[in-house]
Amino acid sequence: MQQQIPEAGFLRVKQIIGDSKRGLPPLVPVSRSTWWAGVKNGRFPKPLKLSQGVTVWRVEDVRALIEGVQS
Repeated sequence: MQQQIPEAGFLRVKQIIGDSKRGLPPLVPVSRSTWWAGVKNGRFPKPLKLSQGVTVWRVEDVRALIEGVQS
């Protein structure tokens, strides 16, 4: 089962790395700690902080990451 990526908007971390409890397959198959380490060192896109408890990534940035890895 492959998750559809929206054309525009934002994604939360669970949508990117997957969530087995909710049946969300990963777009980028890494652990949460690997994802955050990659964000910190610049391997993965920088997030946007919408509020104190809400961090998101632009769909365009995640799509570029995935397409860069697949090519």
